This record gives sequence, structure tokens and C-alpha cells, in this order.
Amino acid sequence: MTSTFPNISISTERLVLRPFEEPDTEAFAEMMNDELVVAWTSVPHPCTEADARAWITEAAPAERVEGRGIVLAVTEFLTQRLVGTVQLRNTDWRVRSSELAYVVAPWARGEGYASEAALATAQWVFNDQKFERLELRTAADNTAAQQVAQKIGCISEGVLRGAWIARARTEGGWTDVRTDVIVWSLLPEDLAGVAEELAGTGGFAAYPDWN
Repeated sequence: MTSTFPNISISTERLVLRPFEEPDTEAFAEMMNDELVVAWTSVPHPCTEADARAWITEAAPAERVEGRGIVLAVTEFLTQRLVGTVQLRNTDWRVRSSELAYVVAPWARGEGYASEAALATAQWVFNDQKFERLELRTAADNTAAQQVAQKIGCISEGVLRGAWIARARTEGGWTDVRTDVIVWSLLPEDLAGVAEELAGTGGFAAYPDWN
């Protein structure tokens, strides 16, 4: 029998992490067509509204239903504006581990939303779902993603050489570039003090609510 995550939403002081809805299609497509997102992810480019709608209505729900993980839209609490996405994927239910990934929209960068959403997701999966390990993988040159991993307490475990295909902007469009990948891990004990430290900087509330 396949295990699955519950269909939940997670609230922090500034954000609501919830399942994607069809009205998110236009904003999601715009976010995924941003140059930094194209460079560091495998999203189809260009990401059309049809692509976005198929992800939101079919592929993302299937990730949860079929036990591979869960995909959540990250929205601002006050404006309900889509500011990113966070995903658990490649979930191993026997080991109680999963891989955490995140994207922040260009119009919401610099606000600490990635670390807030990632930390809230980690707290939920450790405390509520009783998981024992999260893994993050960041391209060697993706310093922004690495900073998020460090902020939420992740430990760098090593480098996978030539393990990812990033994309670089050229005069003719985009070209594939092979790159190394840094592997990070997060265990429940690594979270001790992290939420309080970030909250103390005015970033966000220390303890999220989920339902």
C-alpha cells in the first residue's frame, strides 16, 4: 500500500502554503519563465499557460496521490499573491526521508520567503509526519539556493560531480551546461534553535500552524 501525505495547508506569520489551484495558472507560468528559474530547474521553456495548467491540475496532485511527495503553492498571507512553490519529492516512506525543493518568484525575492517556506515545511514533515531526514540538492553555482539551505540548518554532505544540467543564456536562446551538485541534509535535531534565530531577526514567526 502506497503511503501519501495529507492534503494540507501550512500557515506562518507571513505565508500560506497550500495546494495549487487553477486560478494560479497565469502567475505560475510567469514565475517559471523567469530567467533564474529557467537556469536552475528543468522546467519546460517556455512554460506556457497550458504547461502550467497541466502541472497544477494533473501532475502536482499526482505527486501526492501516488506517494512521491507533495507540491505546495507559497502565497502571501495578506495579499494571497503567489510568491513561490515548495515541493517534497523522491519520498522514501520506509526510510522516512524526502527531498526538498523550492522556487521563489522574481517579484518576491529578497524577503526571506524561501527560507520561511522551507523551514515551515521541514517543521511540518518532521513534527507531524515523523520523518527523519530531508535532502536538498543545489547546483554548485546556485548560491541563492545554498544560502537558503544554510539558513534553515542544513549540513553539506558532499558534491556529486557533473550530476545536473543547468541552462545558460546565449545569444541564440539557452544552452545546456553540465554542473556539479551539492548535497545537503536536514535532520530533526538540526532544527533546534533555527526557527527562533530567524524569528529573532524579524523574519517570521517561530512556529507555523498546519491543518
